Amino acid sequence: MSVDITPDQEWWSAEQIAEARFPGLPGTARGVNIFAMREGWRGAPGAIMRKPGRGGGLFYHWSVLPFNARLKLIERDAERKAEHPEECLDRGRAWAEYESTSQKAKDAAAERLDALNKVELLHLSGATHVVAVEVIAKEKDVSARTVYNWLAMVEGVADADRLAYLAPRPPKKRVKKEDRAQYLPFMDWLQSAFLRLEQPTFAQSYRAATREAKRQGWDYPILKTAKRWVDAEVPRTTQVFKRQGMNGLMRCFPAQTRDRSSLSALEAVNADCHKIDVFVKWPDGTINRPQIVVFQDLYSNKFLSWRVDHDPNKVMVMAAFGEMVDKWGIPKRCLFDNGHEFANKWMTAGTPTRFRFKVRETDPVGVLPLLGIKMHWATPAHGQAKPIERGFRDIASDVAKDPRFAGAYVGNRPEAKPENYGSRAIPLEEFLEILEEGFEEHNARLGRRSDTANGRSFDETFAESYANATRPRATEEQRNLWLMGQDTKKLHKQNGSLTFHKNIYHCAWMSQEANKNVVVRFDPEDLHSGVHIYAPTGEYMGFAECQQKIGFFSHEDARATAKKKRAIVKAEKKLAELHAPVSPEQLAEDLRQTRAQTKVTPLVEAKVVSPVFANRVSASNFRDHNSPAAEAAQDALIFEMSTAKQRRKPKPASTEKFAVAKDPDARFHQALEIQERQRAGEVVGEREASWLDGYQTHPEFEARIELHKSFGGNDAG
Repeated sequence: MSVDITPDQEWWSAEQIAEARFPGLPGTARGVNIFAMREGWRGAPGAIMRKPGRGGGLFYHWSVLPFNARLKLIERDAERKAEHPEECLDRGRAWAEYESTSQKAKDAAAERLDALNKVELLHLSGATHVVAVEVIAKEKDVSARTVYNWLAMVEGVADADRLAYLAPRPPKKRVKKEDRAQYLPFMDWLQSAFLRLEQPTFAQSYRAATREAKRQGWDYPILKTAKRWVDAEVPRTTQVFKRQGMNGLMRCFPAQTRDRSSLSALEAVNADCHKIDVFVKWPDGTINRPQIVVFQDLYSNKFLSWRVDHDPNKVMVMAAFGEMVDKWGIPKRCLFDNGHEFANKWMTAGTPTRFRFKVRETDPVGVLPLLGIKMHWATPAHGQAKPIERGFRDIASDVAKDPRFAGAYVGNRPEAKPENYGSRAIPLEEFLEILEEGFEEHNARLGRRSDTANGRSFDETFAESYANATRPRATEEQRNLWLMGQDTKKLHKQNGSLTFHKNIYHCAWMSQEANKNVVVRFDPEDLHSGVHIYAPTGEYMGFAECQQKIGFFSHEDARATAKKKRAIVKAEKKLAELHAPVSPEQLAEDLRQTRAQTKVTPLVEAKVVSPVFANRVSASNFRDHNSPAAEAAQDALIFEMSTAKQRRKPKPASTEKFAVAKDPDARFHQALEIQERQRAGEVVGEREASWLDGYQTHPEFEARIELHKSFGGNDAG
């Protein structure tokens, strides 16, 4: 049922807005309400009004509609004015229409207003109204009838609003109203095909939609018309979000600008990893692009410390952090991303906002919480949230393209490889020297245009603020927190020794702390130098020396070995999949189909029967042997066990005499006596040996042998 729409109404319901099909607005009431919530219509002063009567609901004022929707509303009012010239625009719509006109139309409105002001001035000076109109018309080079038409346009309008009413309106184009209802199935299919993350072209989506339309018998417009309809009805931001995802949508809005002038040097730092675009040859012969981790001061943008390794890892992060604290002091805040190398337990365990790795109650507190440093996590995969990314751009363009790296530079994109790609690799020592030189030049370069630098270098900006700031220095005990890795272990329950990476650590004081959970802090590059041991709550307990040097000399070597093993397992899994291409589910389905197609002759007998056993008294509880029924059942079970083995392996008949004792105590001592004879090498009969083999697996013997071991000869109790 169509909703009645009043062209000049001020208040609109969601149903009326949807029915009006305004450009940039959804075509359903639910979509309009969602759009209103997202755009904050309800927060605008005087923008909403409650519906009277039962059911309630909201009316939206026309002024909150998007600009294109308001233009559409103005066009409809112009059509209505052509049919009803006696009606007049209200001042709000008149000014909105004036703002939408061209500058040429605005200049014309100013000329008209000037003419009317001069007519009034002549009339007030004593001239008749007719004479005043004729004089001004001649001055403006228009007819008197035109001036009278201008006067009619502002009749009853306040002087302050005359300019808006005098603006010439362009003639309304007479176009045939399009009936899009017949194209709705096609347009829905086309929009769904076009608004996908695979980002197909509109022409490609249109071709696919026309093929579907021919199959379904739908009507469809030409390509240009369909594209015009999609652009008019689907907002640009919605198209970007559907085709480029959240990252694309965020690029439609300006990045947040943060003021750093309120900070001071070393008050806050941020860090990140960057793979530099240069091939480096390592001492072991490996050639790859190394990873660098850098700590940067947020106030000045100065690079404070850095480390290089094959891949991002917690060891290099901890080393760079330790160098920064050693050289400059302890910062108040750290801004990291949520990568494994930064969110590792050595650094950040115990931070409430950390969302990496499994959290355990036995985890030791990380270095940053112990030093009182507040953690902040940047938005993942969002470079604008990490200021250091701007510094890495300088490194990528200046340091990586250094002339001394010629032939080793690989390009910053796969399609930007230079012609001499891969012709050489820079030795690690030379690479580190050039990289350090590049960092020094980056910090000392003048003319920086940040708010805090104001034309100075990062070094000068940092030095000025650092001279007036008070940053605590780390004590020798605090240095142990970042110069070493950490792990949780448990001391030996008897001697208090610590086994860690196949090394054994012990000092005399550890014998008093046996069987306790501890936190081990160690030098990842030298496990044989000893370890520092802390309580789980952070108290220092003491130093432990390495007693047996049988493990890896470097924790990094252990990490690299584990990485190689994981790579082997991964490759083996892929190889196994190639040799077994059919999944177990497919195998089961094939067997079910084969079974269904095979004619099976039903058997007369049932496949499953319910066994019926004689009621027996359980003899598994050795404490309940005063019952004659229990003893009889036990003797029968022992006899079955001894004869079952004989049935499995037939042996020659024996004439030896052997009787099993009836009393449980005597039976147990009988078994012990046979065991002693076997150990002494004496002759043991086949029946005795067979009975002993079966009796040794019986719960009675197992229970009594445990009592015998615990209490000696007094086992009958």
